[in-house]
Amino acid sequence: MVNAPPTEDLRARLIAQARAEGFAAVGFAPAAADGARGERLERWLDEGRHGSMEWMARRVAERASPQGLWAEAKSVIALGMSYAPATDPLALAGTPDRARISVYAQGRDYHDTVKKALKRLARWLVAEAPGEAVKVFVDTAPVMEKPLGAAAGLGWQGKHTNLVSRTHGSWLFLGAIYTTIDFAPGQQHADRCGSCTACQAACPTDAFPAPFQLDAKRCISYLTIEHAGPIPDEFRKPMGNRIYGCDDCLAVCPWNSFASTAAANKAFLPRAELVAPRLADLLRLDDAGFRALFSGSPVKRIGRNRFVRNCLIAAGNSGDAALFEPVQALAADPDPVVAEAARWALNELTAAL
Repeated sequence: MVNAPPTEDLRARLIAQARAEGFAAVGFAPAAADGARGERLERWLDEGRHGSMEWMARRVAERASPQGLWAEAKSVIALGMSYAPATDPLALAGTPDRARISVYAQGRDYHDTVKKALKRLARWLVAEAPGEAVKVFVDTAPVMEKPLGAAAGLGWQGKHTNLVSRTHGSWLFLGAIYTTIDFAPGQQHADRCGSCTACQAACPTDAFPAPFQLDAKRCISYLTIEHAGPIPDEFRKPMGNRIYGCDDCLAVCPWNSFASTAAANKAFLPRAELVAPRLADLLRLDDAGFRALFSGSPVKRIGRNRFVRNCLIAAGNSGDAALFEPVQALAADPDPVVAEAARWALNELTAAL
């Protein structure tokens, strides 16, 4: 009997260790440059579809190629941690006095949970392969996690541009370990979106100019999280009661019906107070109250002012007379963006009464 090459044995043991660390999906991709991947990134940037996310335009060569970031890298270990929700992400669409927070942000901050698990896995790998090196990344470096996940065989990038797994749907937090170990690459998935256009049709702001293309400037996730100024008028009504992110294009994807909640990491179970919070309560948050409520949550990073701005847009869309008082109190807010959003909401509420 011929023994398997050392890297094949190590690969199998690494997958088992990754599962033990809470990762539901593991794959391997070459660290060498992929010309098509780099071209797509540059075209997207040239078209200005990244909006104000200037960090996307910086260090393009490093983002386009793992070896552009770390020349010694030979392989990318792509990993996914499931946060598949047990309830319908669209359940609050018809409840305008409640705020809709994206499923991924209702539990513990994924940056902390995923990175800690990646570091533990990386330490294990270095101990198992002395002399080799690793670097760990999760959403804080010029790393294209979704294309790399697709290249590693975790799934394919769907028409909404998110990674889609046949097993876990799109409910995966992605991380990557770059390594000097030359692992055999995984088998890539073919595109399985077929003729389905559910995600395109579901987008309330028409953020998809074409299948497999995203204009971030029109995306509610971008507008509520990354965009710092006033929400453009054309997107205020379509936002509805979404105050942090948007799950619509993911929630309607047929592949998510196969995602098992049993695979979801318990760290991402939703906090009760973030599942269906009352807009009236959120509008009354000062900076200290905001920080206390969202301690340990990814929502905390946008700050109180941007968050309350979002809540005011939702209040203006609610038609709820009970929100008039807390909205009126914010019309004189020291932050001009908050104050402007409050005045808009007052006009909308007055017209609806």
